[in-house]
Amino acid sequence: MKKTFLASATALGLALVATGYIAGSGNLQMVTPAQAQEPDRAAIETIVREYLLANPEILLEMQDSLETKQQEQQRVASLETIKQNKDAIFNSSFDGVVGNPDGKITIVEFYDYNCGYCKRAMDDMDALTKDDPELRFVLKEFPILSANSQKASIVSMAFHLLQPEKYGEFHRALMAVEGGASEEAAIRIAVSLGATEAELREKMKDPSIPQALSATYELANKLSITGTPSYVIGDEVVFGALGKDVLAEKIADAKKAL
Repeated sequence: MKKTFLASATALGLALVATGYIAGSGNLQMVTPAQAQEPDRAAIETIVREYLLANPEILLEMQDSLETKQQEQQRVASLETIKQNKDAIFNSSFDGVVGNPDGKITIVEFYDYNCGYCKRAMDDMDALTKDDPELRFVLKEFPILSANSQKASIVSMAFHLLQPEKYGEFHRALMAVEGGASEEAAIRIAVSLGATEAELREKMKDPSIPQALSATYELANKLSITGTPSYVIGDEVVFGALGKDVLAEKIADAKKAL
């Protein structure tokens, strides 16, 4: 990182020289074009290096400025992606819904059944939907941690197609299963909630399930989502398990924008 900043600062120094300036004793002095044609790169690098060593806080300022710029670029890109993919994000028929299915405000969670942070975030989901009767909480399968996660999600999506009214109960049970989520654990929970293993395994073959997962991966890539849990609230993407209070603030902001 420091080398990158130093290179950038050196390039700036060379540019100043190329346009007719050199560093003097505390001041910038005008030089003739002939003098500026062949700048002494080594001398400029020495000056820049000594200046940065004497003022290292500039490196932090540059880094902060870069991060701010990148965050704003990401925000604008996410805003456009959400605008162009509203139905896929908020209204996919493959996504489970808890809370009020007709709620005025929607929060979408990208999750993995074997994500420890997602497991802990379950309490946030339950508290938010309990506190806000107008909240529609969408659960979007995003299995990225392991093959077991992917297999568990296929069972989950098949169960949702068969018994959508029991999906919330299924979701909570699989999130809480000891030893991690797997195809076997998911099937066991689905059967306990009334599905038959035969019909469940048949539905798991539905080609629309891997198609839906592929669409979610593509959508996550467009939104720069690489981890779980991640959320879409209104026109904002929120990364990480930030807790109930932060999510509640984001939801309140989204309501104001309605």
